[in-house]
Amino acid sequence: MKLSIALDGPAGSGKSTVAKLLAQRLNIMYINTGAMYRAITLIAMRNNINHNDKENLQSLAESLVMHFNNDKLIVNDEDVTDKISMPIISKNVPVYSAIPEIRNVLVKLQRKIADKYNVVMDGRDIGTVVLKDAPYKFFLVADSKVRADRRYKELIGKGLNVDFDEILFDIEKRDLEDSTREISPLKKADDAIIIDSSMLSIEEVLEKIIEYILLSSPHLVPLNL
Repeated sequence: MKLSIALDGPAGSGKSTVAKLLAQRLNIMYINTGAMYRAITLIAMRNNINHNDKENLQSLAESLVMHFNNDKLIVNDEDVTDKISMPIISKNVPVYSAIPEIRNVLVKLQRKIADKYNVVMDGRDIGTVVLKDAPYKFFLVADSKVRADRRYKELIGKGLNVDFDEILFDIEKRDLEDSTREISPLKKADDAIIIDSSMLSIEEVLEKIIEYILLSSPHLVPLNL
C-alpha cells in the first residue's frame, strides 16, 4: 500500500513549503497540485482561451505534459515555475481551477501518480476529493494578514513591485471564491488535523506533522532528523 499524505489549506498558509520539506524528510514524492492549476491558467491565457470555453480548455488540459523536477514544474519541456507565481496568475487561477473539465483531467492525473508512488500532495481538495482515503490529512490555516505578508515578502524577494493591500485583497477574495465554488470547494476533511501556522515557523509546523505521523506509524523513519 502506497503512503499518501494530504495537506490542504488556503493561499499563503505555508502548505506548499511544508509539503516540499516533508517529502524530503520522508524521502517521498511531492506533488504541488496548485502549481498544476496555475500552469493550465498560464497556458490558457497565453493562448487567449477564455474560462468559458470549456471544450478548448479540456483539450488544452489533456494535451499538456507535466512533471515535477525537484522544485520545478515542467510543462511541455518548459520550466514554468517562476511564471506561474506572478500576481496575474494568482488573480485568474480561481476562475480556471473551478472548471469541472479541468479538475477532472488533473484529479485523474494526481490519483494516478499517488497510486504509483508514495506522495505528499498539497492543494485545496486533496483530503476531500483527490486522496479521500489518505491515512494522513492535515489542514493548514493562518490569519489572512499573515498570509498576505508572506506572499508580499516572497514577491518582493523576486524583485517585483507589489502592494501589500492589493495582495491582502486578492488573498481574501480567493478564500471566498475557493470556499464557495460548487466543484471541490476548499474545506477541511472530517478526519484532517488542523494546524494554525500564524504564529509558527515552517520548521515548527513540519515538526508537528512529523510527530503525528511517527506516532501513528513509527516504522516511518524520516531522513535528516
